[in-house]
Amino acid sequence: MKLYYHPLSGHAHRARLFLSLIGIEHQLVLVDLAKKEHKEPQFLALNPFGQVPVLDDGGTIISDSNAILVYLAKKAGRTDWLPEDPEGAAAVQRWLSVAAGQIAHGPAQARLINVFKAPYRAEEVIPRAHAILTLIEATLAGRSWIAAERPTIADVALYSYVASAPEGDVDLLPYPNIRAWLSRIEALPGFVDFQKTAVGLAA
Repeated sequence: MKLYYHPLSGHAHRARLFLSLIGIEHQLVLVDLAKKEHKEPQFLALNPFGQVPVLDDGGTIISDSNAILVYLAKKAGRTDWLPEDPEGAAAVQRWLSVAAGQIAHGPAQARLINVFKAPYRAEEVIPRAHAILTLIEATLAGRSWIAAERPTIADVALYSYVASAPEGDVDLLPYPNIRAWLSRIEALPGFVDFQKTAVGLAA
């Protein structure tokens, strides 16, 4: 398998992290976002949306980080990471939607302001980040994982931008349950760290 990625993309990190957690050998292909390689015809042929990550599994092309997580779990038969029962699958899907929604428009956008100079308004996105982190903090009260009694792709989908929230001036100190959850993910065999940037509260 080939994973087209950029080391500062939290979406790409999701896919890279899960590949490592379930022990799938893969080749990393760097897409230079600064040089706009993700907007060149060769890459757009893989993903017309012009975004990383993209997974190439012997000619089967999967784009979108959450879609890649689902594909990998299904292909590997890892029902421990993606349950097949209706209730378990729905619980995971709920948090995949949060990753694509509130996480993307909260802590992810806050980080983009500092890391990539994205034109978002900190006074809007930082409160959104704290709103979803408050909800996650409450969800993790008395439990170890976000969607089940074991880690699932829901945890993988949330991890990267929550862990890097301080880079966007979003303080994790008020969230002890989240910080403990991050440590549990980081202790999993095969964990791969998300490249850090010394900006915001992480400077």
